[in-house]
Amino acid sequence: MTTIRPSTEADIHAISAIYAHHVLTGTGTFETTPPTEDDMRNRRADVLAKGLPYLVAEIEGKVAGFAYCNWFKPRPAYRFSAEDSIYLAPESHGKGLGKLLLTELMAQAERCGVRKLIAVIGDSANAGSIGVHTSCGYDKVGVIAACGWKFDRWLDIVLMEKAIGAGHSTPPVDSAA
Repeated sequence: MTTIRPSTEADIHAISAIYAHHVLTGTGTFETTPPTEDDMRNRRADVLAKGLPYLVAEIEGKVAGFAYCNWFKPRPAYRFSAEDSIYLAPESHGKGLGKLLLTELMAQAERCGVRKLIAVIGDSANAGSIGVHTSCGYDKVGVIAACGWKFDRWLDIVLMEKAIGAGHSTPPVDSAA
């Protein structure tokens, strides 16, 4: 059975291991050195301190993936737009887990007041991430060509977006800032 739940401090080791795998073997992240568990703990704390969701997918008691969103940019006008991140354990790919995580992340982000989710996908050949975002209703809005260098090659990033909740059809509640 798969459970999508808020992450806890006890999940940091598994989250760190999953992310380290992607840093060392994949092009979905442009980091080249895996962050420490303390780094990952601090990153999670930062997301939670902002009132944003940081989720894990658990299968039979084992963390199989994680997802979170963080503000897209720090300036006040961006405060209703967040960037999502999703990472799965290698053995969890292709089982629909990414879609479950992203669907719940969208719902929780909406409850936090987010109106726009943005995916900044490393590597235009990243069919899994592009596919899961497309299946959840994201639209591709652009490609920034050859903006990252990893594994001795230039990599693109793919930009995708999805309006959630009322999107831009109404003013946000705290539109005064």
